[in-house]
Amino acid sequence: MLTEINPENPQERLITNVVEILKKGGVIAYPTDTYYGIGCDIMNKKAIVKIYQLKQRNKIKPFSFICSGLKNISHYAKVSNYAYKTMKRLLPGPYTFILEGSKLVPKIMLTKRKTAGIRVPDNTICLALIEALGNPIISTSATKPDNTIIYDPSLIHDFFHPKIDVVIDGGPVPGLPSSVISLINDIPEVIRKGRGDVSIFE
Repeated sequence: MLTEINPENPQERLITNVVEILKKGGVIAYPTDTYYGIGCDIMNKKAIVKIYQLKQRNKIKPFSFICSGLKNISHYAKVSNYAYKTMKRLLPGPYTFILEGSKLVPKIMLTKRKTAGIRVPDNTICLALIEALGNPIISTSATKPDNTIIYDPSLIHDFFHPKIDVVIDGGPVPGLPSSVISLINDIPEVIRKGRGDVSIFE
């Protein structure tokens, strides 16, 4: 199913419809401030396994997930004062922060070092979905098995149908990856330079 949602004022009724699908263990594709993402409710193990199969990805490589804001992040990660101040300056935005996960995060979503990649994209549709669902959503870019990015929602729909329950068409996205920054032990480390400016960490 391809659903068009207004990127500036997401229609509440349409957001509610997508959230119902997520609550039933559905898999969705949605716009972010980087690429189109594929995701599910992080509290639904069956749906997470579906995404691993969809992406043909090894389970030892956890996906990052999206929170609705700093308050939401503090439930799912251990946030020091330093991490809080840093993220407050940069979020919402095109960054993935590596933090130590809390006990709320399912084990399948953590690395061996118990870390997780967490995002708060500057995208109204994303944030509306998480607010309405009440849980974070997995975030992995919509790519083919050879890692080719699919930018167009109708092509995502055609390529993954019927394995994805709903594809949100939220208009064009920037098409650049997020910058990945580890804040473990309050030592910032730039893992990947992407769309987000990382000059403050260099």
